Amino acid sequence: MTKKTGFLDSLKADFPSGLVVFLVALPLCLGIALASGAPPLSGIIAGVIGGIVVGSLSNSNISVSGPAAGLTAIVLTAIGTFGSFQLFLLSVFLAGAMQLILGFIKAGSISNYFPSNVIEGMLAGIGVIIILNQIEHAVGYDKDYEGDETLFHLDGGNPFSDVPEILARIQPGALVIALLSLAILICWDKIGVLKRLKLVPGALVAVITGIVLNEVFTRTGSVLKLEASHLVTLPVPQSLAELKGIIVTPDFTGFANPQVWITAATITVVASIETLLCIEASDRMDVQKRYTNTNRELKAQGIGNMLSALIGGLPMTSVVVRSSANANAGAKTKASAIIHGVLLLICVLAIPVILNKIPLATLAAVLLMVGYKLASPAKLMHFWHKGKYQFIPFIATLVAVVATDLLKGVALGMVISVIFILRGNLKRAYNFKKEEYNEGDIIHIALAQEVSFLNKAAIKATLNDIPDGSVVVIDASDTVYIAHDVLDLIQEFRDVKALEQNITVTLMGFKDAYELQNTGVGNSNVFVEHVSKKKLQEEKLNS
Repeated sequence: MTKKTGFLDSLKADFPSGLVVFLVALPLCLGIALASGAPPLSGIIAGVIGGIVVGSLSNSNISVSGPAAGLTAIVLTAIGTFGSFQLFLLSVFLAGAMQLILGFIKAGSISNYFPSNVIEGMLAGIGVIIILNQIEHAVGYDKDYEGDETLFHLDGGNPFSDVPEILARIQPGALVIALLSLAILICWDKIGVLKRLKLVPGALVAVITGIVLNEVFTRTGSVLKLEASHLVTLPVPQSLAELKGIIVTPDFTGFANPQVWITAATITVVASIETLLCIEASDRMDVQKRYTNTNRELKAQGIGNMLSALIGGLPMTSVVVRSSANANAGAKTKASAIIHGVLLLICVLAIPVILNKIPLATLAAVLLMVGYKLASPAKLMHFWHKGKYQFIPFIATLVAVVATDLLKGVALGMVISVIFILRGNLKRAYNFKKEEYNEGDIIHIALAQEVSFLNKAAIKATLNDIPDGSVVVIDASDTVYIAHDVLDLIQEFRDVKALEQNITVTLMGFKDAYELQNTGVGNSNVFVEHVSKKKLQEEKLNS
């Protein structure tokens, strides 16, 4: 039996873990909001709710929830389509309600029905979109980052149409900060000396470096200094009344808008799948090997998304990056996730002025690394080596997500996967073995355990190709189910085609429920008698 760990007993491990997750989550919350075309504060709100509310309601001891990179494509497109952040928040609220329903109807096993290659293809596609979307911020071309125009180019363009304008308007200071931030992020986990500082995440070091460097540029009057338009913009309330005024609420007048419901359904499916996959990964990282109730997790995520939407936050999921950081830092209970949420809340209330000094170029660098990890060449090679049945759905999903949208990409990947499954199923419908004797062939057809209508075409083609004068044994001894279409096909072959082409058919092992009588006593006597007669004729001819 696994030893239970109490709150107070584990606080020594959980508080440092919560601090580490907070340091990882802070730049990611801001960066994902930036990538989503949403106000930066919405990312922090989602992080706070994901930590405090979802962390309290979930029974997962390791996973941490917050705004997820996997939802950026949906959020980006939805805000651009609606032209209203408040209308988008309504979709998030409805998505939370749908997740709550999924939890009550015990749909926690839904992730088992999506092939891993399609899910990985979707995440890789999102990674490519993040990379394409953040290049312009990395070079200081911060055009309308609140979502009026996106990389999906709803006006009918393509992801590369802005490249000439971006190159013409590069901000040297932003480029320097982005390159330095990338260098820190790449080297932080690879250089031996820096590995010892594992409690300090590279993303936080990159953010601090970006702030300090821009302050140096500003104070020295350098041409590299960044203006306010290239920095994070969080509201700085001076009073409780002002704080209430910056809270954005959903536009509930949009209930009749079908696009709101479509977006809500999309968020529900993607967020739920990503959460359940992360929960599975988190449970594996738990040294005490405790298991999470996935239905309860869906309920917690649903309540969290509803509350997040009510106060202007992004949709959230359980997130692998934060969860792995939590596990690696030695978390014992879900208290660490709650502590990280409390620290985020204190941070946004106490030091928004400092947060507003963070260059968007630094956050872009953080997101470029997130995108690279989602769409790394190693992942592509992994599926390549697994063979075409794994690689083709993966790469098709990736390309379709980037070229069209997330739903169409996943749908294409699922269709291709199902086609491959059906093709494999057709090949496994039966075993075919042929022997030769002087006047014909002895053909053995052993049916599989399950023979559905999908196997009809393959069996029909096989029976049609049997040469005249053959002996055919169709063995159903191992089957537990045969579709009526296939039974009718076998009966027609035996009673019509076989007689016309002088084919001897022996049926073996067919159950009474199939309503297709076995041939001869003991299922095989006719076959044995037929072959014996042939051998006797051969002996007479030879003598």
